[in-house]
Amino acid sequence: METLKNDPGEETSVLYSRNNELDCEPALIEKENTSRNDIECEAVFQVRGISKVYRMGDVEVHALRSVDLDLYKGEFAVLLGASGSGKSTLLNIIGGLDVPTEGTVIYRDHILTSADDAELTRFRREHVGFVFQFYNLIPSLTALENVQLITEIAEKPLDAIEALKMVGLSERLDHFPAQLSGGEQQRVAIARAIAKRPDVLLCDEPTGALDYKTGKIVLEVLEQVNRELGTTTAVITHNAAIAAMADRVIHIGSGRITAIERNSKKARPSELTW
Repeated sequence: METLKNDPGEETSVLYSRNNELDCEPALIEKENTSRNDIECEAVFQVRGISKVYRMGDVEVHALRSVDLDLYKGEFAVLLGASGSGKSTLLNIIGGLDVPTEGTVIYRDHILTSADDAELTRFRREHVGFVFQFYNLIPSLTALENVQLITEIAEKPLDAIEALKMVGLSERLDHFPAQLSGGEQQRVAIARAIAKRPDVLLCDEPTGALDYKTGKIVLEVLEQVNRELGTTTAVITHNAAIAAMADRVIHIGSGRITAIERNSKKARPSELTW
């Protein structure tokens, strides 16, 4: 595992430029169970100089401080940090759920930080799948109906039954959320997220509410989606063990990216322990 750390005397832009060059050298991406050799060096997201300040009366809370980051097509990235480090804020800004106080976010050729509410809504609907810690399923709808809510508005969706089959829930189509375990509910949420064939899958603590065994099942599903569909996947977590299955690990602390690591050999979810 190679690490580039943020030297206090070094400009942060140098850190990210050097790291992105390393990630884009094909010779450094090995085969088999290593960082995937089919990742394209196309930056799906370019984040430059992002800061986020929340103001509560006379108090300012700096959630993000001048963050620069690229996310690449087809990669599996883990954003690792403690609670309050700013990782959820960064994910929300990348996904168009929040806007920065300063800086620029570019998705392919779209400048998201210049978009209005309607444009951000269209961006989320057409390009991004979200998986949250607490599932956000509609209790009165079955697993199939929860997924069909998305397939009815997506342009080129997966078949809802196929999406549920992909996450191992073909026998639970007609079950309501209350009839499903926590892990099964999270897999329904993943099926709902991938049903619209998103370019990017953003996951906020997807195993945070699950036990060890169930959490590994959910991680296996996310790894399968990334591998089989080629969906750029970003997972934020405080669980350091999950970092071993990533192509890149982005460490976040106190609103800054403190280091970026590239795994020369990726662990399978079944190999993780915590």
